[in-house]
Amino acid sequence: MSQMEKRNLIIKKEQQSPEVILMEIKTPLIAKKAQAGQFVIIRVDEVGERFPLTIADSHPEKGTIEIAYQMVGASTRKLGLLKEGDQILNIAGPLGKPTHLEDYKEVIVVGGGVGIACTYPIMKTYKQKGVKVISIIGARNKDLLIMKERIEKVSDELHICTDDGTEGRKGFVTNPLEEIIARKEEREEIGMVFAVGPPIMMKFVTEVCKRYDVPITVSLNTIMVDASGMCGACRVTINREIKFACVDGPEFDGS
Repeated sequence: MSQMEKRNLIIKKEQQSPEVILMEIKTPLIAKKAQAGQFVIIRVDEVGERFPLTIADSHPEKGTIEIAYQMVGASTRKLGLLKEGDQILNIAGPLGKPTHLEDYKEVIVVGGGVGIACTYPIMKTYKQKGVKVISIIGARNKDLLIMKERIEKVSDELHICTDDGTEGRKGFVTNPLEEIIARKEEREEIGMVFAVGPPIMMKFVTEVCKRYDVPITVSLNTIMVDASGMCGACRVTINREIKFACVDGPEFDGS
């Protein structure tokens, strides 16, 4: 097998929850360049559609990246049927603008559902920079909480929420978020809040941050086709200006 043929091999496949899968894939060129906040476009086979997935982690030394996805449609279910040793037809990336890193004293990173995986590179990168990382993750129940052990390792504080109270505190991620930033002495240290998850979750996280005048960055995982800014499928309106999530984002000022 040639070096070209060895690319896009599934090295590892883990079932994180009943519907969420974490995959490690051999793709050396992408692994070498990938940064926090970026994503890839995948096509499983010749008749498959192109769809975006955020890079959950990268390992340049091994030439691999990790992706986490929820099996909700035909394409993600088709990807979920592949096994370790199988090959994915196309992977394009890394795409999108990486997370804009600043020398903050402290950041809060909020992840919801499968979006938890997307927050991990942000937490990991800031932790490596010596920034205090407060992590808040939430899901409907404990079975849908993913990557807890990894996130705990890169967090100075970890708050877990579930809608039904089966793990952590019962309630939404906005509850511990508001408690933390409501303390004036804490709020003065917070450089940025990052939120990745369902749009309704990011909306309410943004409302909390706006109420306390704390900056907030969200990641917009809109529908994408070519992911190069040409098709316009991922257009969003930011401050009355048309932007494209694939090339202008996926991260934007939540407020």
